[in-house]
Amino acid sequence: MASEDRTQELLKALSDAVVAYDEEAVAELSKVILEEGIDPLDAIAKGLAAGMETVGDLYAHQAYFVPELLLCSDALYAGLDIIKPHIKTEEQEAKLKIVIGTVEGDIHDIGKNLVKMMFEATGWTVYDLGRDVKLGRFVEEQERTNSDVVALSALMTTSMLAMPKVVEMIKARNPNVAIIVGGAPLTREVANLYGADGYAESATNAVQEVINTIGRLREMRAK
Repeated sequence: MASEDRTQELLKALSDAVVAYDEEAVAELSKVILEEGIDPLDAIAKGLAAGMETVGDLYAHQAYFVPELLLCSDALYAGLDIIKPHIKTEEQEAKLKIVIGTVEGDIHDIGKNLVKMMFEATGWTVYDLGRDVKLGRFVEEQERTNSDVVALSALMTTSMLAMPKVVEMIKARNPNVAIIVGGAPLTREVANLYGADGYAESATNAVQEVINTIGRLREMRAK
């Protein structure tokens, strides 16, 4: 088992390799991380996803452009292909389903794609609606798939204003669905104001936040 310092060193190196779109280094580091007994979920969340979050910031500030973005994604998936088979999920979690998408009027999907990756890596069934999703599509897809969770993403203040409407529409049809929101302009206070059940500050904490949210909702309904 790797020491804490060694673990942090390898996770940082993995994150940096994604940012540097060094596919070969990502693959090699992923193998080393597994050999040294580091938690595969940490490798994904604190290594691969953390690197892509940095890439997203670079893209947002026009330091990276679409070609770099694609190369970084290739590097990320090179690592994910190696690490993902080693993740063990609880049987109950593996059966859970989530609908995810970026709300209407918003074409940003880097953060949404990272969150999608985290759920797929932990065994969830993910129904990705993509970006600029019309509000009614979230309702339709949740009903079609009978998903446990709907995740709404927005990276612009103008598009996030549609979120409370979506939450209202979904809850009107199925009040038992857990709804989680996330994106740069949002806060937990805003999420509460919008009627969402949970708020994901980043891709790396989204899965745990959803699990906690489902637990809270089940406790409330049991009372």
